[in-house]
Amino acid sequence: MMKKIVFAALAASASMLASVPASAAINWTDLTSSTATTVSGTVGGVGVTYSGGGIGFVQTSGGTDYWNGSFISSWDGTIAPPPTSDIIALDQAGVKTITFASAVTDVYLALNSWNGNAATFDKNFTAVGFVNGCGYWGCGLLQNVTANSFTSAAGNEIHGILKFGGPITSISFTDQNDEFWHGIQVGVSAVPEPAAWMMMIGGFAIVGGAMRRRRTAWRAALA
Repeated sequence: MMKKIVFAALAASASMLASVPASAAINWTDLTSSTATTVSGTVGGVGVTYSGGGIGFVQTSGGTDYWNGSFISSWDGTIAPPPTSDIIALDQAGVKTITFASAVTDVYLALNSWNGNAATFDKNFTAVGFVNGCGYWGCGLLQNVTANSFTSAAGNEIHGILKFGGPITSISFTDQNDEFWHGIQVGVSAVPEPAAWMMMIGGFAIVGGAMRRRRTAWRAALA
């Protein structure tokens, strides 16, 4: 009977986990408001804030969809570009910080039209989605890539996505050249919904309770 209870609880937990979107799925930030130096939004139910200024313009709803230009099909098919026109378009060099209200897993930073620019981050990244490095304004490839930095030559329009492993509560970077404009958008890996987590936790609690009762009965038998 004990084994049946344990198996049923674990099966229920596994079923809930299997229903969660794969880690390759990306939730992109819904940008909702901006000032001269900050931009706010939410992603996967978590608040996101960009700070540091250097903003040329921000699109929070509508406008040109720079993520879906005529070259966008050359991006890595496993990592799709952001699905809406939301974008933070930068025009001044300096330190920028992206902060999450709570820790998130696998942060993705989409780059748009980084022409003749460079950036250094406070965390290491993996370049994904750069098959031909093409996007709305043309093509370009990352140059002089290290674990946490890259450069691009003048006329080299970089488009693609950087992936940062988690858990992460903030990412800071320094773009080195004033340029109007080089855009960003922030995404995170899909995570289980709260209800799924509660079901999984409940399943493990059932297992733990059953094991405790079995130990108690065994000790009573020995007394």
